[in-house]
Amino acid sequence: MEETEENHANKKCTTKTRTFNGRTNPHKYHYQHPLLQYSSHFGFFNQNQFQTYSYYPALLPLPPPIPLQLALTPPLFQNQTFPSKTHLQKVPCKVNDPPIATSSVSDTQVPVTPAPEGLQGRKTLPLKGNNGRKFMNSTKQELVAARRPDSGGVEGPVITLLANHFLVKFDPTLKIYHYNVEISPNPSKEVARMIKQKLVETNSALLSGANPAYDGRKNFYSPVEFQNDKLELFISLPIPTNKSSLPFGELNGLEQKQHQLKVFRINIRPVSKFDGKDLNSYLSKEGEDWIPLPQDYLHALDVVLRESPMEKCISVGRSFYSSSMGGTKEIGGGAIGWRGFFQSLRPTQQGLALNVDFSITAFHESIGVIPYLQKRLDFLRDLSQRKTRSLTDEERKEVEKALRNIRVFVCHRETVQRYRVYGLTEDATENLYFADRDGKNLRLVSYFKDHYNYDIQFRNLPCLQISRSKPCYLPMELCMICEGQKFLGKLSDDQTARILKMGCQRPKERKAIIDGIMRGPVGPTSGNQAGEFKLHVSREMTRLKGRILQPPKLKLGDGGHVRDITPSRRDRQWNLLDSHVFEGTRIERWALISFGGTPDQKSNIPKFISQLSQRCEQLGIFLNKSTIVSPQFESTQVLNNVTLLESKLKKIHRAASNNLQLLICIMEKKHKGYADLKRIAETSVGVVSQCCLYPNLGKLSSQFLANLALKINAKVGGCTVALYNSLPSQIPRLLHTDEPVIFMGADVTHPHPLDDVSPSVAAVVGSMNWPAANKYVSRMRSQTHRQEIIQDLAAMVGELLDDFYQEVNKLPKRIIFFRDGVSETQFSKVLKEELQAVREACARFPGYKPPITFAVVQKRHHTRLFPFENDPSSTQNQHFDENIPPGTVVDTVITHPKEFDFYLCSHWGVKGTSRPTHYHVLWDENQFTSDELQKLVYNLCYTFVRCTKPVSLVPPAYYAHLAAYRGRLYLERSESAACTRSSSTISRVAPPKTTPLPKLSENVKKLMFYC
Repeated sequence: MEETEENHANKKCTTKTRTFNGRTNPHKYHYQHPLLQYSSHFGFFNQNQFQTYSYYPALLPLPPPIPLQLALTPPLFQNQTFPSKTHLQKVPCKVNDPPIATSSVSDTQVPVTPAPEGLQGRKTLPLKGNNGRKFMNSTKQELVAARRPDSGGVEGPVITLLANHFLVKFDPTLKIYHYNVEISPNPSKEVARMIKQKLVETNSALLSGANPAYDGRKNFYSPVEFQNDKLELFISLPIPTNKSSLPFGELNGLEQKQHQLKVFRINIRPVSKFDGKDLNSYLSKEGEDWIPLPQDYLHALDVVLRESPMEKCISVGRSFYSSSMGGTKEIGGGAIGWRGFFQSLRPTQQGLALNVDFSITAFHESIGVIPYLQKRLDFLRDLSQRKTRSLTDEERKEVEKALRNIRVFVCHRETVQRYRVYGLTEDATENLYFADRDGKNLRLVSYFKDHYNYDIQFRNLPCLQISRSKPCYLPMELCMICEGQKFLGKLSDDQTARILKMGCQRPKERKAIIDGIMRGPVGPTSGNQAGEFKLHVSREMTRLKGRILQPPKLKLGDGGHVRDITPSRRDRQWNLLDSHVFEGTRIERWALISFGGTPDQKSNIPKFISQLSQRCEQLGIFLNKSTIVSPQFESTQVLNNVTLLESKLKKIHRAASNNLQLLICIMEKKHKGYADLKRIAETSVGVVSQCCLYPNLGKLSSQFLANLALKINAKVGGCTVALYNSLPSQIPRLLHTDEPVIFMGADVTHPHPLDDVSPSVAAVVGSMNWPAANKYVSRMRSQTHRQEIIQDLAAMVGELLDDFYQEVNKLPKRIIFFRDGVSETQFSKVLKEELQAVREACARFPGYKPPITFAVVQKRHHTRLFPFENDPSSTQNQHFDENIPPGTVVDTVITHPKEFDFYLCSHWGVKGTSRPTHYHVLWDENQFTSDELQKLVYNLCYTFVRCTKPVSLVPPAYYAHLAAYRGRLYLERSESAACTRSSSTISRVAPPKTTPLPKLSENVKKLMFYC
């Protein structure tokens, strides 16, 4: 799953829904209403001319450059001062002359791209170095991201790979002219593209014969200079005026109004001109290290390469979707999965490269609102058979939540107008009245009978409210959902499974799809725009050399026959046959509670207890064969009642004399009460819990019991495995047994896109033992809605340092910090603020200034690595369709031209195509070499407590992700209440007050309860 994962990506989301005027849906899910009629008056809304006139939303901004501002105490080993110099001053984007006419709405449009933040007010030249540097003059200190310390690692056998990066050659001498475009009245993005096309067709001479690239907002980029500095033009298009956009329309003079031409005024003014020499210098190995990334030129090239796909596809963020790319697939609940592709222009060591990847995301199905609700909401499944049905207050809220912000069009009259749903009417359709232009009160049902000879069928349902402020109603049954609207709601488990399956291709198939996109009719090389700007995009994937890091030797428990093991299988998994976990715990006092289940299922509980205890014993874990109190059997309904659930859990705890190590909870099926159970157990009662489902108890396979035992052991204080050769023995230059190191991980989880109320949750974890470094304590905080920067980081890190001191009797000599969930656009801000927060935490201890390494960990990227097939006809290369092996590392060719980053695939991809994890070191006072840091990260991936194989993400970041998710569970009940309270609110002035997380019980605070 590609785009779906990005939905959970940690970035500010918008609830704006795209509209696609007049498009009909060619696929089989299109619902044809009996009254549906499409206007054929205008060519640009004609289905047959779709390719010519359909345009879609434009480009997201590219990441800012990495130079940063930060007032910090400089590291002990660097203290250089440099003369100030201003670099890359850009012509201001705003012109002094005000536009002749602008709509009031235009103030909210995306402005002309200003000089990147990192370049504004740049006063100093960074030193060529590799640690992440800070330099001072009299007024400012500056931070620059860590430079690559060497030419890349050398350890491990070499493997030939292909990457989905396509080399882009550009002419550095070509000047690009940047123009600001003001269109009034302010058009939609689709109309803006129509205007641009007509502008080019009818005013070629004024534009010097150029076909400028347009970002759909306010920016033109041209390879030649326009004839005049300032242009003012008028373009007319057959678009309905406001008078004819009333939802019901008026029969008198309707055709006359629809045939009126709408006139737009276009003002074009020059902003700047630039060439590619700076970008060429930045990408060259001989280029000065201090040269910042020329963002303006890169942005212009990105707009150029997106122009052709933008005209032919539906744009969502940086991805494009089209029904011509293999059709659509229904995933249930009124949603369909669309195939598409992602593209992004990136500076790399080989030069400029276009990263192209296969992508899947969910859209709303383009059907009538009534059948849509039947699919989306279970309680309305039989709606078409019960036309007199009305809605309860709770049902009405659910329907409103499902439809809010979706765009619809009407099918009771010919019109191209689209409407956004703002809510539902309080009254049922049969009780609604509205005032006509003469002030006369008309009954809505009668109006449709008199004017359209249509009897409203679903009279007891509310109407759609399609105006933010005034009464404006549309009966549901006469509305269709516009095609091409991204599904922003939270996907159900079934929907997620179906869309995952759509995006799950083995490497050979995925590579073929990407190659097809590059050669296809809608891909980034499909138009002629690139040629006008002298761009050449290769259609061949990048060939490069990777290396395979060797697996570490692992140490197991002393009680087993096997005490050490080297994972030698291709997938690097190992089993615990004839061996014990490294540190098994004794669980004397535990209890079991059951929710639901059939009599047969409940009768399996004694067998389950016996076999689990036996499997634990085989693994070196002691689990008492008898529970401290007899198993408790409760109804599933108890999970629906928070107060009752809490009393039941506290009763068990009291029966165990308030001394319970573990509570096993067995549920009939997945239940929303799981969140309440975890919150109550860990914050109110003070016991770790392990949940499982009755269907899994029916099989009781050895693997299931072993997995359960490993989780239980980790939660109550044990650990599965340790490195046989400790980290100090593997990296002796930096790490020493008597100088403890703490590994920290941090992550922030945000609510789903349609939730504009709930807080975000930040989590930080830290290792508490050395040199094993395999037990982690967590801290969690709620914070401002969608705030990516961790607000209480200094306090959380300070608490973890306190805990570390209590466990090890020393403060850590070094801090190695892994930050998950940060996109490239946020690197500068995260480093500036969060590195300072870590230093503040250290400053609480007198004279304590440990060297810090701060690395961002990214899973949500689109770089894929494929095995290279030497000869397609050869039968020797039987593993070509397998994923790249665990330990594959790439730190050349496709990585950053100067900064310290690498791709590491530490896991074995069982399904689909493996996604390597991208590690980008922003700050490195420990001065790791490439080999040292890569070996460290790969070895840590073998110490994850929940399984006997290396994981895809370095464990500190993985644990932080799990802890943040647990914090989200704590808020789930209050979140739903908050969402209900705000369901009638159309807009907010400020984010809501943040609900604090409940405090963890002291009994579980220092345990890995979240894993």
